[in-house]
Amino acid sequence: MRVTTSFPLGTLRDTPSEAEIISHQLLLKAGYIRRVNSGIYAYMPIMLRVIEKISSIIEKELNCIGCSKLLLPQLHPADLWKKSERWEGYTVGEGIMFNLKDRQGKEFGLAPTHEEVITSLASEIISSYKQLPQCFYQIQTKFRDEIRPRFGLMRSREFIMKDGYSFHSSENDLASFYEKMDNAYEKIFKSCGLQTVGVEADSGAIGGASSKEFMVTADAGEDSILFTQSGSYAANIEKAVSIPSQPIPIRDNVSGWIETPQQKTILEVCKNNNLDPSQIIKVVVFLAKFESKVEVPILACIRGDQHINEVKLFNLINKLHSSNLLNLKKIEDKNIIEKNLVDLPLGFIGPDLDNKTIQESSNWNKKWTRIIDHSASNLSKFISGGNKVNFHRVFQEFSFASKDYLIEDIRNAKKGDKINNDSNEKLKEKKGIEIGHIFQLGQKYSEKLNAKFSDKDGQLKNLWMGCYGIGVTRIAQAAIEQNHDQKGICWPIQISPFEVIIIPTNSKDQIQKELTEQIYNNFIINKIDVLLDDREDRAGVKFKDAELIGIPFQIIIGRDSINKEVELICRRNNTKLKINVDKLLKTFISESEIMYNKKS
Repeated sequence: MRVTTSFPLGTLRDTPSEAEIISHQLLLKAGYIRRVNSGIYAYMPIMLRVIEKISSIIEKELNCIGCSKLLLPQLHPADLWKKSERWEGYTVGEGIMFNLKDRQGKEFGLAPTHEEVITSLASEIISSYKQLPQCFYQIQTKFRDEIRPRFGLMRSREFIMKDGYSFHSSENDLASFYEKMDNAYEKIFKSCGLQTVGVEADSGAIGGASSKEFMVTADAGEDSILFTQSGSYAANIEKAVSIPSQPIPIRDNVSGWIETPQQKTILEVCKNNNLDPSQIIKVVVFLAKFESKVEVPILACIRGDQHINEVKLFNLINKLHSSNLLNLKKIEDKNIIEKNLVDLPLGFIGPDLDNKTIQESSNWNKKWTRIIDHSASNLSKFISGGNKVNFHRVFQEFSFASKDYLIEDIRNAKKGDKINNDSNEKLKEKKGIEIGHIFQLGQKYSEKLNAKFSDKDGQLKNLWMGCYGIGVTRIAQAAIEQNHDQKGICWPIQISPFEVIIIPTNSKDQIQKELTEQIYNNFIINKIDVLLDDREDRAGVKFKDAELIGIPFQIIIGRDSINKEVELICRRNNTKLKINVDKLLKTFISESEIMYNKKS
């Protein structure tokens, strides 16, 4: 392609103010995307080439394992989502689904995901075990009403995604295909030139028995990954399980009541009473709101030097109740406190707060759910709120705990923790960008949308399902996080918009013109993805643009063209070779194959 007749490069010299991370800055500066509105971007021709190459790699690998490509509607009737009991959660709870009414008053949503639609279709086209397994996938635009769109294509309102859905006759067949998809994902990301880490993950609003995320490690990542150096364990922080450090024993002479005037926080209590946070149990009140409009207050207890993992807590509460949990909020809002917790001594609540006191001191007459984290339940002696203002007291174990208390893992694992008592391995932490996620959904959707098949015995059974997502536009930006320098992008050759750019330094020089056309046409004939910068700009402008947009190889046609010699530059390591034109094609093919092999 020629720059002058195909598309303007549209590069910028200044960094756009709204771009917070390097990959977002470079996408804008290099002219790959243009902002239309908050979280909404136009993919310029050069960006679309990257997206198409990523999509081609995905299609190749999925087709190899027997998946079939289709295209599903983006506009979904609310009725399907109400059958799966996710409509309220997506439109009111998390509120991430754009929703609207048509002129007849019927409700619709713009799809952030397609479980409901594909399950409904499967119920119509799959009737027998003889048709199973099946896997369908698509690559198309999704929508998400982000509260705060940021980081360019990382957290946008409109994005391109590959989502796939498999259907099976048994749990074992689902598990087997899940492993096959896991391997395919590894190949896809490797073929895109990315270094990824697969981690255990929370299934979130999608649901399912187990799931795995694929992360690109990068400082700009919004997710935290906890892992062992040996690779024996890796998990998203929302899912990670570990053993906390040992608590410091409380001195023998500390007992009874401790006066703690205006000391509501762990740090204040420790500072004023010569205590360590590991000796204290903090009690946190949450309010759970369900789809059925029911509100349930939660009393959560955890060791003072640990933090509650709200995702784990959300999932636990969701399992305990028949109605879907919409949201879970820590009680910090003054209006909620003044309205509902009239006499409860917040900041001084103890884990032994009895039901009678709760009922007398709050406007929530519902039965409270009480949860103790393992880090707290294992303490033989600890300090916590005394259930009266300005007092804490010393407790001996959880001897007061009744059957009403659930002992569960609701803490955030963190770096430095051990993964088990039999190993000295400690967790390390990195930031990561999620680019793929696979789920074993089980029968959650098939049961609710009545998607059944007839088994070998003629019995009707619910289909077993898997779900598999890849963020196509996320891959493009994540690749830049891993591949850039101070001059601009350094694309992996596999997904670069072009493999090589030809730059004549003097467009008025006839010898350069003729040599440029010869090389360009020769590369085109040999099916090499080449871009010719035929603009009548200064050489310096062309060089800067070439470095910014990050095409892996540059062919510089300059003064030595009179001797039929050009310069071949590798963008990644800045190596330069002076080559005779007759040997250029062979040398380029050899160099590019090395780059492909290193990254694929």
